[in-house]
Amino acid sequence: MSDPQVPQEAFFTKGVGVHQNRLQSFELALREAGIEVCNLVRVSSIFPPRCKVISKRRGLAKIQPGQITYVVLAEASTNEPARLVGAGVGLAVPANGDQYGYISEHHGYGMSKPHLSDLVEDMAATMLATTLGIEFNPETAYDERKEIYHMSGKIVRTRACVQTARGNKDGLWTTVVATAVFLF
Repeated sequence: MSDPQVPQEAFFTKGVGVHQNRLQSFELALREAGIEVCNLVRVSSIFPPRCKVISKRRGLAKIQPGQITYVVLAEASTNEPARLVGAGVGLAVPANGDQYGYISEHHGYGMSKPHLSDLVEDMAATMLATTLGIEFNPETAYDERKEIYHMSGKIVRTRACVQTARGNKDGLWTTVVATAVFLF
């Protein structure tokens, strides 16, 4: 029997919103992500044991307007024309389904989508690797460490969900969000 306090499923989503008001640009980003109807509660980075990742489409079909929804959320906003903003979440899942994994989040400025994707995936994998006792050199490039993580047989999967955008040319607020959404 599953514990009603531990999420059983999760999905990943992202979005961009542009508006003259910062709050409304955030709302529009949530709309593009499909989760604007939820009352979001931010949580930290633990991916529950036996939690199943499902598609965004399946996840969105399971939410109801007004529900309390736990998320790991990264968001960034700017009203500076052409300024690059980014938000991303990364996931690392252990091979042993009875162990927990990690979700990382990062938001900031000036990072390309591939760089941000590698960063959040690396952060999640590194957090998991340290709890699993995988030995690695933290100064090594992520691509090399990624091979070590996967070759250890202890980390089965990593992934990233990122959103970047350039600030609106007319100085409107541009907000990006990336999130892992937990379902019970």
